Amino acid sequence: MADISTTYMGLKLKNPVIAASSGMTESAEQVRKLAKAGAGAVVLKSLFEEQIRSESGYEINANEQNYYYAQAEDYIRSYTRGNDMRQYLDLVAECRDAVDIPVIASINCVSSSEWTEFAAQVQRAGADALELNLFTLPSDPVREGSMNEQVYLDVLGKVTKAVSIPVAAKISHYFSGLANMVQKIASTGVGGLVMFNRFYAPDIDIETIEIKSSNVLSSPEELATSLRWIALLSSRVPCDIAASTGIHDSAGLVKQLLAGAKAGQIASVLYRKGLGSIAEMLEELEAYMDRHDFGSLEKLIGRAAFGRAENPAAYERVQFMKYFGGLA
Repeated sequence: MADISTTYMGLKLKNPVIAASSGMTESAEQVRKLAKAGAGAVVLKSLFEEQIRSESGYEINANEQNYYYAQAEDYIRSYTRGNDMRQYLDLVAECRDAVDIPVIASINCVSSSEWTEFAAQVQRAGADALELNLFTLPSDPVREGSMNEQVYLDVLGKVTKAVSIPVAAKISHYFSGLANMVQKIASTGVGGLVMFNRFYAPDIDIETIEIKSSNVLSSPEELATSLRWIALLSSRVPCDIAASTGIHDSAGLVKQLLAGAKAGQIASVLYRKGLGSIAEMLEELEAYMDRHDFGSLEKLIGRAAFGRAENPAAYERVQFMKYFGGLA
């Protein structure tokens, strides 16, 4: 039987399936169920910087409407912020005690000064690693792209110096020079890259003329973007890569591993098919490896990456010459 164990950021995983940050990883009980279902590691539900600020703002507005006394605003901000953080640290500690698989904490941050000390507290609470979910929407027309990119480097540089546990950067593909930016991110000392994060997608209800969320869950078709970039970059960066978004079955997982990913993060498939999809995915992965004589995952990972694939130029092709060029 094939050996499906792997390593990711120096962490030993019994298999390459990681339960991604989601509502399914927000409690120790749910994390315990994921571990029992076969997950190789879990990423806890993210603590959002925006969430803390929003909750603080709500309480402050209420205070201004009802009463006011000196330092009330500072007190409310620090209490709300501290309360959320304590709850999150408790979650980390509870999950670490509940399972014997790696527990990766997750912080969704947008500023370069917000999380350095908290990252150290996450480590002390028992997290095996820390995933920083980073995205700055380039919506300011007068802000240079390099300024947005520097936020990523500042956050990662500070956090990697503050902790000794592995740090992963979960990033998007929205960079004008993605390959160059990935190299810069890798130079901050991160142990892993998660490619790619998925964002809140706005939609408009044309009857009520209200903004609402679009598709919350990913689709298998979204695999292609991360597949291309993982294949192009997996052998060019000095850190591990985990694939994210679009893995809905064993075929999607195998493709990402062949492209060079050390592991695959899943969430949407768990919502659609349930926790049993983990065992199904792993069983089919083992069958695939046996069928193709891959005795270990190490021999499979990266076999179709850029430079090792039969036709590596296909990863850099961006036009549909065959289908839209009159050659079909």
